[in-house]
Amino acid sequence: MQPLRVIYMGTPDFAVPPLSEIVADGHDVLAVYSQPPRRAGRGMSTRQSPVQAFAEEAGIPVLTPASLKDPEAQQEFYAHDADIAVVAAYGQILPKAILDAPAFGCLNIHASLLPRWRGAAPINRAILAGDRSTGVAIMKMEEGLDTGPVCIGERITIGPDMTAGELHDELSLLGARLISRALALLGKGELMFRPQPAQGVTYASKLTNEERRINWANTAEQVNNQIRGLSPAPGAWFEALLGGRNERIKVLRSVVVPGRGDPGTLLDSQLTVACGEKAVRLTRVQRAGKKPMLGAEFLRGFPLAKGSQFN
Repeated sequence: MQPLRVIYMGTPDFAVPPLSEIVADGHDVLAVYSQPPRRAGRGMSTRQSPVQAFAEEAGIPVLTPASLKDPEAQQEFYAHDADIAVVAAYGQILPKAILDAPAFGCLNIHASLLPRWRGAAPINRAILAGDRSTGVAIMKMEEGLDTGPVCIGERITIGPDMTAGELHDELSLLGARLISRALALLGKGELMFRPQPAQGVTYASKLTNEERRINWANTAEQVNNQIRGLSPAPGAWFEALLGGRNERIKVLRSVVVPGRGDPGTLLDSQLTVACGEKAVRLTRVQRAGKKPMLGAEFLRGFPLAKGSQFN
């Protein structure tokens, strides 16, 4: 395999395994680009991104420009004289000048089988929609939103109980394997691309706060998909009257079970809630500022009566 001169661009946990794989394969990672450190946590301390932390530990130079539209940032990018840039959840739209800078352009590790779920939240959207499978596509980037030709893709099954967090981790590892394969083929001059089909295009728009509130009038399957698709973060939630005040409860896991009643009605002592069709049993929940707990454990602390309404 011919080692390549690589610029890597990524920010969150999803992007760490592919970078680790590229390093392990012996490619020359010239620089890593990541989003600037941001304040986070209760103390609002400044934190590096997971990718920056990994790169610095590996001794790779890290750049965190606020924008790549700046001419100076673009000149710095050109100066690396890279063969290829690999992008994984970087968090910035790349201008044409950046896309065209590496000799072979930019490859994106996208967490869906394009053209389904182009855009910002493909992992969440696949589960929210009830998809039974998804995958990873390695795509050559162009100016359109995830419209470029695909060189490699692989499908995986979405298990009936799989959360967005679990799917995220599987797709991250799959992305690492596929980018390793793509760069090996590129190094041998054998990487081939195919245009995306015009049929089957869907868009994975950013998640909104309004989507997080559970609507018990939906079917149990829809509510369960909402819970799985938003777990562990940002989390689907409902309100319950606890200690004389309404409190927001985040739901991390649930299962669909038989049950009938007005939507939002507590049906038993196992935290089973009626939906528009069937019911969901909330098996793992979390109060604000508290650790996650089992649904039955939650009810022991707050013995809500059968027939209580969650609005």
